[in-house]
Amino acid sequence: MSSEWRTVEIASLCEGIFDGPHATPKKTAQGPIFLGISSLERGRLNLTNTEHLSEDDFSKWTKRVVPREGDIVFSYETRLGEVAIIPADLRCCLGRRMALMRIDRTKALPEYVLYAYMAPAFQAVIKTRTVHGSTVDRIPLTEFGSFPISVPSLRTQREITEILGALDDRITLLRETNKTLEAIAQTIFKSWFVDYEPVRSKMEGRQPEGMDEETAALFSDSLEESELGLVPNGWHWGSLDDLSTLNPESWTAKKHPEILKYVDLSNTKENIISGASMLSFEAAPSRARRVLRKGDSIVGTVRPGNKSYAFITSDFENLTGSTGFAVLRPKNLELAEFIYISATRESVIEHLTHIADGGAYPAIRPEAVAKVRVVIPSDKALEKFHQIVSPLFESIANNQSRMEVLTSMRDTLLPRLISGQIRLPEAQERAENALS
Repeated sequence: MSSEWRTVEIASLCEGIFDGPHATPKKTAQGPIFLGISSLERGRLNLTNTEHLSEDDFSKWTKRVVPREGDIVFSYETRLGEVAIIPADLRCCLGRRMALMRIDRTKALPEYVLYAYMAPAFQAVIKTRTVHGSTVDRIPLTEFGSFPISVPSLRTQREITEILGALDDRITLLRETNKTLEAIAQTIFKSWFVDYEPVRSKMEGRQPEGMDEETAALFSDSLEESELGLVPNGWHWGSLDDLSTLNPESWTAKKHPEILKYVDLSNTKENIISGASMLSFEAAPSRARRVLRKGDSIVGTVRPGNKSYAFITSDFENLTGSTGFAVLRPKNLELAEFIYISATRESVIEHLTHIADGGAYPAIRPEAVAKVRVVIPSDKALEKFHQIVSPLFESIANNQSRMEVLTSMRDTLLPRLISGQIRLPEAQERAENALS
């Protein structure tokens, strides 16, 4: 390790370490954001499922500290090791089991502390200092300030964060691009198969907006009554198991690969699979059994509201999912995108969350996903939908592959940079090659 590196107590880098109130305020539809530990996601704040609180409660919940740009927030109970940085213009308060470090910028850069926190060395410190309780694991916050962390000069910190930040910025851009691409597909799905906009346009004597005549001809010009409301003439209600096969393949003790790539609920979130593990079959958990193929949709059956779902775009031979997923394999690949969007629409996830039972461990049976009701359009409409949206999902797949490469590079460089085990020019060159 370079001589400029030193090990210090983390409190020595901070202006203060704070925690939030040990309670939960009444949630509101709008207002300041109430951060929860579920928002912490591999160094980022995921505000997809944001909760809010009133202005009156905000003043109460921020008596100890008002989070501001550059503050480091982390979990000190459950989800230990998770951390994120507060971005600019985020008006928020700390939730339960969450603490905050305010970094003294004369001693350390917040971005550096974030990366150092995520590095294996500090994660190991967290593990050794964890108190294992009867209900939850926790970090004693009164002792946290004494946790050791490695720190170089401010100049070296800046160079490290520039290298890792460039990789993270590209990963974030690709992730946001994928969200946009999927939103386009969802918009088309809703227009065609939920709101029936092409049909309603034709009923009013108008050409469906943004649609050529050939595509418009695939839609009727009338709606008819059905047991679940109006549907376009010739379409009918069914369920996802009319279009797919539930959990079609599983590895067994007698038939399995030596090595598998394992996808669990914990690393699957809103069509992003991060950190799938390469494991021997013997070392893999007993729930690593579902065989996954390109075109499958997977939906988490434990706490469905966590949105542990994804569309499988990889043709990796031994890709394997947890038995905590319901796997929907399309009866033909032209149905794949229709099935995925049907199974993961917000209203469907809300329905699955509502019917989940089990108290502290709410879950549904995989059959509940397969029995989700959908309007089944004509074969030609389904084929046209596939032709339009499959290029979007191919782009998503390419971006996901790119993200995996960049994430692997970041995770490789992170511990070596934080420990001073790699020269900065070499790390810079490797990052630039990965970004090019």
